[in-house]
Amino acid sequence: MSPQDPIGAPNRPPLQLHIPEPPARPGQAPRFDHLPFSPAGAIRRPDPGVAEPEIRDLPYGLIRVLDDEGRAVGPWDPGLDAETLRRGLKVMAQTRAFDDRMFRAQRQGKTSFYMKSTGEEAIGAAQSMMLDRDDMCFPTYRVLSWLWARDYPMLDLVNQIFSNEGDPLKGRQLPILFSARDYGFYSLSGNLGTRFSQAVGWAMASAYRGDTKIALAYVGDGTTAEGDFHEALTFAAVYRAPVILCVTNNQWAISSYAGIAGAESTTFAAKAIAYGLPGLRVDGNDFLAVWAATVWAAERARTNKGATLIEFVTYRAAGHSTSDDPTRYRPAEEAACWPLGDPIERLKTHLIARGEWSAERHTQMEAELADGVRAAVKEGERIGTLGQSKPPVRQMFEDVFKEPDWRVLEQRRELGV
Repeated sequence: MSPQDPIGAPNRPPLQLHIPEPPARPGQAPRFDHLPFSPAGAIRRPDPGVAEPEIRDLPYGLIRVLDDEGRAVGPWDPGLDAETLRRGLKVMAQTRAFDDRMFRAQRQGKTSFYMKSTGEEAIGAAQSMMLDRDDMCFPTYRVLSWLWARDYPMLDLVNQIFSNEGDPLKGRQLPILFSARDYGFYSLSGNLGTRFSQAVGWAMASAYRGDTKIALAYVGDGTTAEGDFHEALTFAAVYRAPVILCVTNNQWAISSYAGIAGAESTTFAAKAIAYGLPGLRVDGNDFLAVWAATVWAAERARTNKGATLIEFVTYRAAGHSTSDDPTRYRPAEEAACWPLGDPIERLKTHLIARGEWSAERHTQMEAELADGVRAAVKEGERIGTLGQSKPPVRQMFEDVFKEPDWRVLEQRRELGV
């Protein structure tokens, strides 16, 4: 052996690069045995003001309230009244009805692009209903239920999706990149990592001013592998920003398995530990659990204890978008086998078990919601669908500068608008 040869080198195995693979591919039986699920009601609920080192077990359990029979159990039960729960159920059902209609509209060429929230409706609905109207949400494209929970005008959303003359954003955003400041809904961006950094900055500004408003932001599991995620957590921890940072772990980032972002190694909630932040891992298909975790994190933020990272464990039942065919990379029946079920069905079951709902009332509600969506879409079609109607050209010069400079004025003059 020469002096340059490491001792024992001939006995070393060759190095191998690990490439994460999902448990099942098309044609194989769906499997979710790699995911740890705690029984409903099993996870303790500490005081929101507790020091972070005392709760480092929470990122590894799963906060659940609804059990398999639809009963609310355990210390995280928020004790919501029936009217609030019926409202949440309606918001989720409206989201699904709207999504289904818009998906068909895209297939008919009435809009260019759409993304459904199927299976994830409880997250945006519960958090929108629980937080204050002055708080600010930095959303992803799968929390449309946030807007319905705040009674956003359906026709406005239809017009934006159709990119027609009535588009409230004047044709400046993609069809599903919504923006509604008056509804606590910050302008959507396709670059999801910016959600966290922008929310942390907004929250820091609120604290700097001595205000009372907090921020909330979402990213998907894939975005946790980007630098924005880690930079935002650093600032949130250092400055104790009053913000709730949510990772929607729906198992897939476009067509990439969550393991590519590190899901094989640990939970996404556990990433909070490295920054000294509390991490909660929550059943994202349980309306009550989402509500309860948000209450806990909001109280911590409002009492100057800082940020919380919440991982919502859920499943993206539909494709990533209308451009995606999920049957090419996962079993076709995987969504039906998801162990945490359907958020709408689970809340419906809970209300029926309480004697506050019925299958007949649910069917009637779905029919009424479908009629409302149909009417809004029909009115939007009257204004115009993709390519049939556009915002006036003059609007491209508006809202660019507070006071238009000479170049804008000259360009408008040249176009005669």
